[in-house]
Order: sequence, then structure tokens, then C-alpha cells
Amino acid sequence: MALWRAYQRALTAHPWKVQVLTAGSLMGLGDVISQQLVERRGLQEHQTGRTLTMVSLGCGFVDYPDALITNYYLWPAVQLANFYLVPLHYRLAVVQCVAVIWNSYLSWKAHRL
Repeated sequence: MALWRAYQRALTAHPWKVQVLTAGSLMGLGDVISQQLVERRGLQEHQTGRTLTMVSLGCGFVDYPDALITNYYLWPAVQLANFYLVPLHYRLAVVQCVAVIWNSYLSWKAHRL
């Protein structure tokens, strides 16, 4: 909880910087999940450069054209449920958790052979 409160304070004090870093971190985490859980590369075969690329891309806006349709299926449903079922103070956490899954999918989609 202390880490969450520190994140909230930083978000209030520096919203733009924290959101950019959060997006980059979530993209990197998504790539790690993609490489380790989906592609099952193992730590020795992990492509660190790929993860760093995803972090860099996450700090800006990137969308893969072939994932656009999936985007339109996922996010409206997530946001509908989020706004109607989730209390206000948990909404950001819900979106960030789904974003990790989404970023894993994007990483897999962008790097599949």
C-alpha cells in the first residue's frame, strides 16, 4: 500500500512524467510476459534489446495496424465494465492490469515469427 500511495503522490505532482514512465514500464512488462510465458524463451534466450525497444515505444503512442480490430473489441468492453462496475479509486489499477495483458499481446503480435 505504501508503494501505491507513493505512486499516487507522484502522479498528482508530475502527471505527465509518471504516465509516460508507467506506459513504458507496462510495455516492457508486457514484452517480458510475452517472451517468458507465451513464447517460453527462458532467461538465457530473453531478448533484452526487444524489451528495451518496447519500453521506448511505450513512452510514446504506438499501435500495430493488425491489432487495431482486437483493440476495438477489448478496450470498449474493459472501459464499460470499469466505469459501471469498478469504484473510482480502483479504475486506474484495473486499466493498468488489462494494459499489461494488452501489451503482452502487442509484443507477441509484433515479434512473432
